[in-house]
Amino acid sequence: MADRSARLRVRRGTSKRAGRFDEFEVAYEDGMSVLDALRWIRANLDSTLAIRYSCINANACKTCMARVNGKVEYTCMVKLTPGVITVEPLPKRPLIRDLVTDIVPEEEKLEISRKQRA
Repeated sequence: MADRSARLRVRRGTSKRAGRFDEFEVAYEDGMSVLDALRWIRANLDSTLAIRYSCINANACKTCMARVNGKVEYTCMVKLTPGVITVEPLPKRPLIRDLVTDIVPEEEKLEISRKQRA
């Protein structure tokens, strides 16, 4: 059987306006997820790629959410396919870096008073 590959276009940077897309080619086998590919990229091609995940294929933690081909998805659930797959950070969350967004709701963040910061 011939090797199959997918090309991931991953949004990079710390600003949604000034970010860029980097492309990575990933060989894959049936059953691999987009998260599997992102983890492989970080381990083998670019260790600076910022992603967030806590579980693999359990759909329980929700931290691996990103926009995949324009749709908000759990990257652990979206299967890798031939061709180009575009992966971007969540659209309505503050961007930290690359695919990592701030997922803590504003009302749950700790407030630090001016006295404590000084």
